[in-house]
Amino acid sequence: MITFDRVSKRYAEGHEALREVSVELGRDELVFLTGHSGAGKSTLLRLIMLIERPTRGQIIIDGENLAKVKARGIPRHRRNIGVVFQNHQLLFDRTVFDNVALPLVIAGYEHREIGRRVRAALDKVGLLARERALPITLSGGEQQRVGIARAVVAKPRILLADEPTGNLDPALSAEIMQLFEAFNQVGVTVVIASHDLALISRLRHRILTLREGRLVSSGG
Repeated sequence: MITFDRVSKRYAEGHEALREVSVELGRDELVFLTGHSGAGKSTLLRLIMLIERPTRGQIIIDGENLAKVKARGIPRHRRNIGVVFQNHQLLFDRTVFDNVALPLVIAGYEHREIGRRVRAALDKVGLLARERALPITLSGGEQQRVGIARAVVAKPRILLADEPTGNLDPALSAEIMQLFEAFNQVGVTVVIASHDLALISRLRHRILTLREGRLVSSGG
């Protein structure tokens, strides 16, 4: 599903964020990505999203070499990817429903289909009853659930999460990880960058460890 073949990324100022990374992620797999701050976790996710391009090497997703995706093809590529951020990045002047609907509105879905998909996504994360609430009235864990609903509302094949539990207590963090596992079980490939080794080691999924841009472990 996702293949990195000797991928390196050097930024203009000279920092080499990734060095010769080679790894294959299977379809329907849930993988954790860990390492120290600055190890290259976010860069790896940004390469998958085509926010960045590699300096060397190839990235192949679902049989497509990302080097062949031109600028005009990037929006189409990103429609297959849902993204969850640590700080939610919600619009606080819009309702929960409107926040989750935003990717579908941008993609041009019709009104009835937007309503159906948004309510289905909110139901999956346990927030259907709060669709008319403003995000400011929600707890941190609920806000993160809204972010997850927004990421999955367009039914992406890949779900990326960058430190999704970084601001949550252990109990809420475990609940959020259970949501990611639930989406993985219905066929979504999930990649989660996390510092929380205590939590992710209990979940028994493959852990990729980066150190100074190099992949030093890709086992369980």
